[in-house]
Amino acid sequence: MRIVLFCHSLRSDWNHGNAHFLRGVVSELLRRGHEVSVYEPADAWSVKNLREDHGEEALHAFRSSYPQLSSHSYQLEDLSLDQVLDGVDLVIVHEWNDPQLVQRVGRHRSQHHYLLLFHDTHHRMVSQPQEMERYDLTHYDGVLAFGEVLRKLYLERRLVRVAFTWHEAADVRVFSPASAVPAEGPCQDLTWIGNWGDDERTAELEEYLLAPARELGLTGSVHGVRYPEKALRMLASTKLRYLGWLPNYRAPAVFARHACTVHVPRGPYVRDLPGVPTIRVFEALACGIPLVSAPWRDDEALFEPGRDFLMARNGQHMTSLLRELLHEPELRASLRNHGLATIHARHTCAHRVDELLAICELHGTSAKRTRTQNTTRHGESACPTE
Repeated sequence: MRIVLFCHSLRSDWNHGNAHFLRGVVSELLRRGHEVSVYEPADAWSVKNLREDHGEEALHAFRSSYPQLSSHSYQLEDLSLDQVLDGVDLVIVHEWNDPQLVQRVGRHRSQHHYLLLFHDTHHRMVSQPQEMERYDLTHYDGVLAFGEVLRKLYLERRLVRVAFTWHEAADVRVFSPASAVPAEGPCQDLTWIGNWGDDERTAELEEYLLAPARELGLTGSVHGVRYPEKALRMLASTKLRYLGWLPNYRAPAVFARHACTVHVPRGPYVRDLPGVPTIRVFEALACGIPLVSAPWRDDEALFEPGRDFLMARNGQHMTSLLRELLHEPELRASLRNHGLATIHARHTCAHRVDELLAICELHGTSAKRTRTQNTTRHGESACPTE
């Protein structure tokens, strides 16, 4: 198939977690022999900030892990959809795009024959519905939503006729214990990789990360961007070192030199999007690092809490679980092995490509494909609900 993806950026993951999954999916499609062209705006916010913070070299460094990937930069006013979409079979437009682009591609689809899907991996549908009203999906064939609750919202609000649940997953060619060569220095207790963001989880980070780290005297590191002075002062009260932006493909090396990590979901996901973990859960388990999570509801049974990772009820419980984990190597080994098995059984980018190609077949889009040996347990999520 000939496939075109419009996304915010493939090159930069500076405060842009969607790049993680998209890189893995495009890599898997290319591996299977599909032709994939990726388009990103020349003035992408994530690219601009990465360039300002770390220079042009950082924009090219990701090719060391993804040498097969490339993208085309465009100015919206100069973009010729007739040229870009000539002869395509499938077009995916990610939600972090200009509403004008979303509308233009939809109008183009109304006069041409290809499968057009809108890909939503954010909480704005529930937290900022007025923002999503700017997107005209009239001529789209369906939505790829990264959680069942989000899929149902698109249908309940009659924004599209068909929607599919398409969870994120780990790119196990990059995220694996084998690729996790430890960085220099002694092994430490805990690492947390995540952006501070827009005060969506400040209280949660204090309760589930910083307070336990202070009480237990944990050593380790914190990585991410957009940390205000208040956040840096909070971190300074612990033994955790703030090390700034971390290219996502270097996360395995960081995981390798820490005994465990934590997952602290943002408030809107916990309150309004139950069943939707961030991609960092998939990636951490794929690297074999034991994980302890702040509370969230795994409504779609993606994992087995207690066996794939530990789930804390509150901050005090988080402290207790981290203490237990750090003192019991057998528990760490058990979580590592079970989490890895779960990822490889049903949560790799190869599984998600299987689901995507199944959607294409449902719509009559021809696709020669080789399915992975293990069919994802949640493959039925790729079936449409009208």
